[in-house]
Amino acid sequence: MARIPVTRRISIDESEVSESFVRSSGAGGQNIQKVETAVQLRFDAANSPSLPDGVRERLLRMAGHRATLAGEVIIIAQRHRTQLRNREDALERLLDLIRAAAAPPPPERRPTKPTRASKERRLDGKARRSRTKNLRSGPTD
Repeated sequence: MARIPVTRRISIDESEVSESFVRSSGAGGQNIQKVETAVQLRFDAANSPSLPDGVRERLLRMAGHRATLAGEVIIIAQRHRTQLRNREDALERLLDLIRAAAAPPPPERRPTKPTRASKERRLDGKARRSRTKNLRSGPTD
C-alpha cells in the first residue's frame, strides 16, 4: 500500500484511512437528493502504528468532538459539490490536524521570583499613590 506523507518523519498508510460517502445536507436543488457527494473519513488514531505516542495523545485531544471513545478521528467534508474535491478536502483536513499534533508543545513557563529592584519600584509606587490620596482628603479637626 502507498503511504501518505504527513511530516518529514511521519507518514500514514492508505489502509489506515477509510472513506464512506453520504448525502450532503442543506440546499442543493434536484441533484442533492440522489448523489452522495459528502465524504466521511475515518482514521483509527488509537491503533495506528504510524503515530508516535505523544502525537497520538495530542491528536485525540485536539480532535475534540471529532474523536470517538474508541480513538477514531472522523472528518466529514461536504463543502464542495463533487465527491473528488470533498475527498481531497477531508484528507487535507486530517493531515493538517496530524501536523498540528506533531508540532511539539511550547515549553512551560519557568516560575521566577521578582527582583529586589522591581519590589522596591512597586513599593515606591504604592507609597507615592498613598501620599497623593492622603493629600486629597479634606482638613482634619
